[in-house]
Amino acid sequence: MIDRKTIEKNIASAVKTVKVKGLGKKESGKVRDWYSKDSFRILISTDRVSAFDKVVGLIPFRGAVLNMLSQFWFENIRDIVPNHMIGVVDPNVMLVSEAKALPIEIVVRGYITGSTGTSLWTMYERGMRKIYGIKFPDGLKKHQKLKKPVITPTTRETGPGGHDEPIIKQEILKQKLIPSKIYSQIEKVALALYERGTKIAAKAGFILADTKYEFGLDKKGKLILIDEIHTPDSSRFWVKETYKQNLKKGKDPENFDKEFMRLWFIEQGYSGKGKVPKMPDDLIVKISQKYMEVYEKITGEKFEVDTAKPQLARIIDSTAKLA
Repeated sequence: MIDRKTIEKNIASAVKTVKVKGLGKKESGKVRDWYSKDSFRILISTDRVSAFDKVVGLIPFRGAVLNMLSQFWFENIRDIVPNHMIGVVDPNVMLVSEAKALPIEIVVRGYITGSTGTSLWTMYERGMRKIYGIKFPDGLKKHQKLKKPVITPTTRETGPGGHDEPIIKQEILKQKLIPSKIYSQIEKVALALYERGTKIAAKAGFILADTKYEFGLDKKGKLILIDEIHTPDSSRFWVKETYKQNLKKGKDPENFDKEFMRLWFIEQGYSGKGKVPKMPDDLIVKISQKYMEVYEKITGEKFEVDTAKPQLARIIDSTAKLA
């Protein structure tokens, strides 16, 4: 893991955006920049971090963790579904095949939890018992494990100002957002991915409470997994060892994901509206360390990135070779 001093040194130079000459037009989502070339895409994971559907700051080395951890998972789920990864050309840069992104994100939830407007617990606490078209019984406690994982889709908004909105299966099919046959395949694949993720996370000492998947169609119209998978950005990781004890005491699980950051913003009175509070350096360091620790525990490998030169310069040098 990269030491605290190095993280602190890189706070001011965390990677906000990456512009590479010779690659054409740069496009951006909330946390990634990309360039399209021939039949593939150069996907760059920046250090931008989002919460409440907005970019709220920069976390040093976060982009590298997302990219390298996704690489690990993509290599370990190919038997379930093909994915868009071709290879990794830099800790922050992945070469992927072009795909037609489907307009829906698939969230698989094994526990009733969350703090955002699209989370199960937020809606359940407001009195709703039919959520995402699924009936939930009275008496559930926050962070409680569900009898079986459920699929809760949302619309897919990629732009900096976009907002994901809950949507049910019936509406997806009624609006013909995804063909029925493809959607049935997505449901089976998503549950299989969650099961695989749960088992690997458990070996690392984590509970995979919930996670998000994004899918697309390749040039032949076949379903493939895109974006990222089982990262601290797209998933909720809880410490397995202390989960039951904390649940009995009514305490939140120890988390190693973005929830740690979301809760800080909520404590400051921010939930997506108004001016974004500036995160203190100590919080930024803790988030960076948590991300790295997830990577090391899940992959069993030390998180290492060349810090001899600025991260942005290294990324540009690596990516420029693809021009």
